[in-house]
This record gives sequence, C-alpha cells and structure tokens, in this order.
Amino acid sequence: MPIKVNMFSSASKVKGQGVGSAYEELIRLLKTHFPKQIDVSINKFTKADISHYHTIDPNFYLSTFSKKRGIKVGYVHFLPETIEGSLNIPQPFRSIFYKYIISFYKRMDHIVVVNPTFIDKLVAYGISRDIITYIPNFVRKNEFYRFTEVNRDAVRERLEVNNRFTVLGIGQVQERKGVKDFIKLAENNPDKYFIWAGGFSFGRLTDGYADLKQVVDNPPHNLKFTGIVDRNTLVEYYNAADLFLLPSYNELFPMSVLEAFSCGVPVMLRDLELYHSIIKGYYIPTQDYEDMNTQLKLVSEDKERLNKFKQLSDEASEEYSEDHLADIWLDFYSSLTK
Repeated sequence: MPIKVNMFSSASKVKGQGVGSAYEELIRLLKTHFPKQIDVSINKFTKADISHYHTIDPNFYLSTFSKKRGIKVGYVHFLPETIEGSLNIPQPFRSIFYKYIISFYKRMDHIVVVNPTFIDKLVAYGISRDIITYIPNFVRKNEFYRFTEVNRDAVRERLEVNNRFTVLGIGQVQERKGVKDFIKLAENNPDKYFIWAGGFSFGRLTDGYADLKQVVDNPPHNLKFTGIVDRNTLVEYYNAADLFLLPSYNELFPMSVLEAFSCGVPVMLRDLELYHSIIKGYYIPTQDYEDMNTQLKLVSEDKERLNKFKQLSDEASEEYSEDHLADIWLDFYSSLTK
C-alpha cells in the first residue's frame, strides 16, 4: 500500500517567493520518482497517513486537531526573526502573529527544516530536538542548466546585456534581501550591468516599500528591475549573468542560490553564518557593501577566478541534486509510518 501524504499549502498563491518554489519542486519530485510508493493529495481534508504542512494558514491550523490528519509534519521555511525586514506588520499584530507561528509548529508531530542552523532556534522556542529533521532544498537539472555559448549569446542580446559584465540578483524586493546594497553597487559600477529579477510579492506590506518603490520606478541607467518573473523564464536570466549576487541579511536556504549553482553561474553572497553548514566554500563570501564592491571588481577583471567559482557551482549542484534528495524524502516518509 502506498503512503498517503496530504500536502497543505497556499504558497503558490503568492508569486515570486521561494516557499512556493520549494513546495512545487517537492510535489513534482514525489509524483515523478515515487508514483507507486507515495499517494500525494493536495489540500484535501480526507484521512491520510501523513499531513505535510507547508504554510501556516488558520484553516490548516484548525485541521491539526482532527484525528484524520495522521502524522503531522511541519515544513519550516521561516521563523519570527526571519520575517524582520520582509514584512512591515504593526504592533500588537506582529507579536500575535509571531506567537501564532510558533504555536503552529508546536502542533506538529515532526518538523523539517531546510537549514540545520534553525534546529537550535526551534529548540529555544520549546520544540523537542528529537522531532526535527534537516532536509535541504533542491532544484531540477533539466529546468535550471547551463546554456550552450550560442544560446547564451542569443539570450544576452535579447536582454540587452550585450558585452557588459552582468550581475544578477533574484528575490523579492525588500529590505531583508539587501536590495539597497545591490542598487548602490549599480550606481558605483556604471561599466557593469545589473538585473534584479523579482518584485513586491506582498505589495505595500513589504518592509521598506516606499523607498524601494521609488528606486524601482526610477533605477540607475545600468540597473533593470524586471518585476516578478515566471519561474520557467528564470533560467534565461541566470545564463545571461556573469555573476549571481544575493546580498541578503537573513535567509533560510534560498532556492535562487541552488538555481544559480545548477546553471553553473559563479555565486557571491553576504557571508551569513547560516550558509556555513550548507554551502560554505562554494561561493565568494563578502562581509558588507565595501567588500562586495571590492570582490566584484576583482572577479570581473580575473577570468581565472571567475572560472574557479563556475566549477565550484557545478560541484555544489551535484550535492543538492534531485536524485539525491528523492531518496532522502522517501526514507523520511517511510520512517514516519513504521
């Protein structure tokens, strides 16, 4: 008998954010690799062996009190502290929301985190370490891959990159993502071209919306804000870029970094501690804006260094491949039903 897994998620309703991408990738992986071993249903309140919660909707919270839910699994993509700099929620609603998040997680029989550094943080909130499992995100090689030189040149021409050294950033336009540093880099490197693929997924609720909206509407001449880009089109932007830069101040396990690795694009990141246990050594680490600016100039003028990080991206993409993670997910679900 297949394991009945009911997925609960509203992540796909909000475009341009990584939770939805990770959710859709997992659904497709299970249906592709294990059509006979795992019976996947979505947002159905029928009886299941496992109920896997990807988002924390109030109706999902209420469903956790039903015995039909079987083993309840929570997929932790964020904590209260990771929302700071993303959403501008006034008090007292912010405190109430943060308490609700933890209350939701405490309703779970098991927790999956996408970054091991969050295990200790969940334990500090009163969740038992014994019920927490680390399973990283992954991306498809047949969706995010390196183009041939001919196809890459064609994409760069269509996107009006031409011969300029091109830096790509991807994600929601918000304070937490370090977009202001990205803008400053564009202003101080007029010989280079900068693209930020992403928009205001949460509209005016976005932290720093007013200031960022002004720049998005009137960017420097060498910076393009694309708005929210369809996931199927992102591979073109990765391949048009010479360097992928994510200057975020806080992350869990950004899908965009894995996508860049999968396309063989050199990656530069603000060197957050949470990256150290998952991808340290595969990217160009920077501490602040000045360091980013220095490293950008170095890598744009040193082809050998750039090629080194291309190779490291290829190596990283193998570690977070679909086939490898498929086995991990099957083992995880199977262990819960024994």
